[in-house]
Amino acid sequence: PHRDHYSPTAKSIMPSSPLFPSTSSEKPALLTISFASDPAGSLGAQLTKCDSGSPAEMFNPAYAVVGKLLDGETVAKKAGVQVGDCIVAVNQVGFRRFAPDFPDDDLDDLSKDLEKLDMSDEDKKKKHAVVAGKPAGQAYAVLLAKIKEVKKAADPSNPLLLSLERHGWDSSANSWGRYLVARDGDVPAAMQMQQTHNAWAAKTFPIDLTDPGLQSILKLRAISEIDIATPTVYVNYSKLQSLENEQSPEDVVRAFIISTEIILGRCADPRNPKSCQLIDLTGVGISSGFRVDILKKIYASFEPNYPETLSKMVMYPVSRTVSYMAKTLLSFVNERTQKKFIITDSLDKVCEELGWDKAAVEAAGGVSEFAKQNDSSGINLII
Repeated sequence: PHRDHYSPTAKSIMPSSPLFPSTSSEKPALLTISFASDPAGSLGAQLTKCDSGSPAEMFNPAYAVVGKLLDGETVAKKAGVQVGDCIVAVNQVGFRRFAPDFPDDDLDDLSKDLEKLDMSDEDKKKKHAVVAGKPAGQAYAVLLAKIKEVKKAADPSNPLLLSLERHGWDSSANSWGRYLVARDGDVPAAMQMQQTHNAWAAKTFPIDLTDPGLQSILKLRAISEIDIATPTVYVNYSKLQSLENEQSPEDVVRAFIISTEIILGRCADPRNPKSCQLIDLTGVGISSGFRVDILKKIYASFEPNYPETLSKMVMYPVSRTVSYMAKTLLSFVNERTQKKFIITDSLDKVCEELGWDKAAVEAAGGVSEFAKQNDSSGINLII
């Protein structure tokens, strides 16, 4: 099933409806770059070869992906190219790994100042052509050779024209590698994990923002996202526990999912979306009063549906004497994720790990107030 796309590109987000869809979609967007105005110009991007024959590449439609944008006013920057964009055709001749899943007419076209070309069925067939059956590295080499050939000809009537696709962070093109890593390279297991996620996403989205329990969490800022330095999902555990009679565990999970989706949707590289998590335990005793069931519910949704997106999880403040107990309580988390835990009672350590200015945190009145001041979109999700 295909999901609607929600694009959180601004610091302030106002939902156009009370329904929150996923921030990614299987549908790519299209982008065409013309060198007509600068035939001798370079793209201004470093390409990543996706032609090694690795299973990690099997859902990427292209053999060449934009890996880095170079400095300066380049053709790529003027055309709006982004990291992760896939080159799928050169001068309307396809260099695809597999045929597109959607007709071009059904996709958003992000091309700047270019008239849409009238294409016959035969033209479309050529543009969507698949290059297959070549040894590893050869399809990429043929693609580069075609680009050089067109540029060398320097024909004003036939300038270099690159067709790209932009895929979302959770599309198969970009997420498949994460599922493969999460299942240690086991292709059938990774496919099962991805299929289970797709079914979960179809059932989960869109999220109804008018739900009273979810709104109580958002209004209290018990869960929010902080988009400074390292994008972080902030969880105020004391506030969550105070809402015990007003919200269900499912409400907590939905609030966490919304913040996670917004952060991952803003990541500059859709191939490697990352977020941090800060569990603020101020006023919550680990040895008494800590409801681990809340974290279990969150983890049960996060781990199988957002694999390899967690950069680190910070739990603060937790004294050294009870940090071992905290780790024991979190034994339900898999070993790979546990290695990303940072359990500390040091504000210096929190600021170091999350890239925060300690003086700014202290000036705000502590972690909770700092999080409230820097909540990037939570207030705009309140209905």
